[in-house]
Parts: sequence; structure tokens; C-alpha cells
Amino acid sequence: MSVRKLKPVTPAQRFRVVNGFDAITTDKPEKSLLEPKKRSGGRNNKGKMTARHIGGGHKKRYRVIDFKRNKFDVAAEVKTIEYDPNRSAFIALVEYKHGEKRYIVAPSGLQVGQSVVSGTKAAPEIGNALFLSDIPLGTIISCIELSPGRGAAIARSAGAFAQLMAREGKFATVKLPSGETRMILVTCMATIGAVSNSDHQLLVSGKAGRSRWLGRRPRTRPVAMNPVDHPMGGGEGRASGGHPRSRNGIPAKGFRTRSKTKSSNKFIVERRKK
Repeated sequence: MSVRKLKPVTPAQRFRVVNGFDAITTDKPEKSLLEPKKRSGGRNNKGKMTARHIGGGHKKRYRVIDFKRNKFDVAAEVKTIEYDPNRSAFIALVEYKHGEKRYIVAPSGLQVGQSVVSGTKAAPEIGNALFLSDIPLGTIISCIELSPGRGAAIARSAGAFAQLMAREGKFATVKLPSGETRMILVTCMATIGAVSNSDHQLLVSGKAGRSRWLGRRPRTRPVAMNPVDHPMGGGEGRASGGHPRSRNGIPAKGFRTRSKTKSSNKFIVERRKK
């Protein structure tokens, strides 16, 4: 994977850095795995705006992703590596022996023609999905379930990965991308390898219009608002804005908002770094 810096033939392209798309093998998605995607524009069922800065953007179709990897002990061949407009990672189209096709989140290093399999008989190789009880300690993993059978919930975005640190009884200790160390049931599944498209973090949009293509509307700086609109608004001249906080007064930097009585606190071995 690589990135390309464009020649500054226009003001917008002067700073723009785009994905090289070296890993992508086709630009035509599998039609049977496409679904329509409705856009809310940030409005609820009454038409009232409940989420700001959402609206417009290019029309998309949803690619149905197999997050559960529940077709056990059946090998599937990787047919294509594709771009997905709904996520930062690339996706891979796999075809099972009897002809069924599914999309999976592509791990880094997955190649077309490679065979992937899930279940207890699978080897701990790139793209295979195993239970945490069967993965060797120290392995880099991604697309991790939090509840058995519910599908991958952790480490699904571009370049994300976790590491299996230890196992004791019915729990495995996993170091998550955030730096948090957490216990997860060994009956949960995970995919071997880091998620693809790690260069995603290097991309630079280059202009405001590209955010509009992605469905993101302009955002007003709180410091530029009036006191009635935001705690950081108001003041004579260019006032700094005071302590950084959200629109409803919650401090924005370093303030812990996680509930002290949250039931899953007992599974966290070490909190993420401040």
C-alpha cells in the first residue's frame, strides 16, 4: 500500500495526499452483496435535526460484510480486494467451494487467490478467523468479537490491530488499539493479522469540498459563537474561549465520562492512556 502526493496544478491539489490503491484489484462490487443505504441528513423520524454537521454527500450502497465468520471449516478463495465507501479499511470478496460469496474486512497482506478459513481447524495465518482459545499468545489480531456469536466489534478500522497477551480460565487478555488491556471470553472469535489500508491516516483531503462529498457539513468554531450558543462563546474581541468543553458543558480534554458503576468495568485490566 502507498500514498500519492499530487502535483499542485490547482490550489486544492497542492496539499492533497491520496491513496495509491495498489492493493485494490477491481472497482466493480459484487451485486448480490449490495444493499441500498438511506441517508438521514441528521434528522429524526419527525424531520427535526438531532445531529449537526451531517448532510449531502455522494450516494452510496452498503456492502454486506460477514463480521461473524460463522461458516466453519470450509475454505474460501479470495477473489478480489475492493474499496468500500462505508469504512476506512479495504474489503475482500471470498467465494466458498459451493459458490457462496461473502465480503470480509481485508487484513493487511491478504492476496487474491489465497485461501481463508474459520473455525477450530484453521491455522493461525493471515485472514483466518479463530476462537481466542485457539490463537497462540502474542499474535496480532483484529475484528474481535466482544460477545460470542455477535460478530466483530473491535479493531475493524484501517490499520487497527490488537494483541493477544494471556489466557486464564474462560477469559483471554487482549491489548486493544486504544492501549486498554481488557479481558474477553475465549469463545469469541478474531481474525489473524492487522486490518488493511494502514496508510489511511496519511491521507490529506486538500479542500473543504471533499468533506462535503463525504456528507460532512461545515462546523462553526465554538470560540466564534455567542454565549447563548456555547460555553466557549462570547467575550470582547478575539477571546480565547476559556476551558475547552462541549456544547452542554462537559470538559473536553482529560475529563473521564465513563460511569464508575458500568458493569463491564470488571473486565478492564488497565485503562487506556490519558
